[in-house]
Amino acid sequence: MNERLVRATEKAGVWNLVLGIVVLVTGLASGILLILNAARLWKAGTGLGL
Repeated sequence: MNERLVRATEKAGVWNLVLGIVVLVTGLASGILLILNAARLWKAGTGLGL
């Protein structure tokens, strides 16, 4: 019974690590895209009229 518990805990830990990496990469990619789009808008002068 303990071996099954250890295996389940290990699998949960691995999946949490994988999910964390996916969320981190997605966040970085979306942040970079937002910065690039903002820079493009600022350069074109089509921002919010500031």
